[in-house]
Amino acid sequence: MSPKKLVSLLFLFLVLAGCTKDDPGGSSKIDKSANLKALGTSATDLLSDEKFTSIRVEMVYVTGFEPSQKTVDNLKTFLQQRTHKPDGVTIFKRAVASSNKAPFAINEIVQIEADNRTAFNAGDEIAVYIYFADGSNENDTNTKIVLGSAYRNTSMVIYGKTVQTIANRLNSTDKSTVESTVVNHEFGHLFGLVNLGSPLQSDHEDDGSNGHCEVDGCLMNANVQFGYNLGDLVDGNQLPQLDNLCILDLQANGGK
Repeated sequence: MSPKKLVSLLFLFLVLAGCTKDDPGGSSKIDKSANLKALGTSATDLLSDEKFTSIRVEMVYVTGFEPSQKTVDNLKTFLQQRTHKPDGVTIFKRAVASSNKAPFAINEIVQIEADNRTAFNAGDEIAVYIYFADGSNENDTNTKIVLGSAYRNTSMVIYGKTVQTIANRLNSTDKSTVESTVVNHEFGHLFGLVNLGSPLQSDHEDDGSNGHCEVDGCLMNANVQFGYNLGDLVDGNQLPQLDNLCILDLQANGGK
């Protein structure tokens, strides 16, 4: 073998070896651990700009249960009102196939997230995952239904079929109002409300429903999550807002 060919082969070997060492498999591994923590543990990170200066929201929906543009706009407004994120809020949507597992146990929702989530914390951007499911919660009864659930520090599920059913029942209320109310409510839980990571500044937690506000009309009232009495809160398609006591909790934990 000529010296020139030998040098070429050695150079090729070094290039291939270098690629294998620096980037196994041709792609870097994503660290998901920061997005797999207990509910409320990222409240300060979501509210303040101490560590993260922007929020990226991934809305994953089953075809037929796409959140409306009004829901997207309402959530963006809510986040801008309550968080310090100078680099902004980004929300994107994408469709996925049905899991065909409805009605859902929460461990099934967790597995669906593992199969479909693509947005994770990166640099100074914190990521949130919202799944719009094509079914209901397995624990629904004739007297109590679940419209949504925040189950990790940056994860929530919205039971799209149940939202649709409640919207149809409330003849004077459109679906986007119900959908927005539930999404904003569950984001409130990610913010640590009520007493789930943002410490209480006053005694306003509902003794009969932990994690919820006892003030009538507040966005964090339990009637939002357990939807039979939702009509009491969404009068004339007006979105319920956080009451002053919940806002004080958020402000004390880095929010607005």
